[in-house]
Amino acid sequence: MDQQIIDDVNQWLDEVVIGLNLCPFAAKPQREKRVRIAVSHATDEEALLNDLQAELERLSDTPATELETTLLAIPDMLEDFAQYNDFLDAVDLWVEQFGWEGELQVASFHPNYQFADTELDEPGNLTNRSPWPLLHIIREESLEQALEHYPEADQIPARNILRMEALSTEDKVRLFPYLFG
Repeated sequence: MDQQIIDDVNQWLDEVVIGLNLCPFAAKPQREKRVRIAVSHATDEEALLNDLQAELERLSDTPATELETTLLAIPDMLEDFAQYNDFLDAVDLWVEQFGWEGELQVASFHPNYQFADTELDEPGNLTNRSPWPLLHIIREESLEQALEHYPEADQIPARNILRMEALSTEDKVRLFPYLFG
């Protein structure tokens, strides 16, 4: 089961995130095998926070030359996006309380991701739709370095929404089989 989840996330990374260039900083660490995909089988928030803690510590303790970023897949809970979104408050508090603010941050991806003030079926929501609920642990220093060398980084979200709006139905079925298959 874990290998299928890891394969699903890798396929999404390769075909959607990198393939559509949604994150212009993702290709290099993925190519260099510095992206960890971990699977949490937690079924309650406390256990999930403990798994997140372990991944935060692993990333913090490992040089970026060996491990750039971690995606923590959550197959056994938080299927409901509202519950997942509420849980992100606990994640932010956890990062702050354990002193990782300014070092690590957590980005969010979910099969039913919906940005505030959007309709569920708006194409822009696809930019954050992943095959499983994910917590993406990012090194802030690496992100800052990447942004320094990327022109008009503030335009990435708008560009990504346009890219999603341009996808054909066939493209959506191929890229997001867990949504449209």
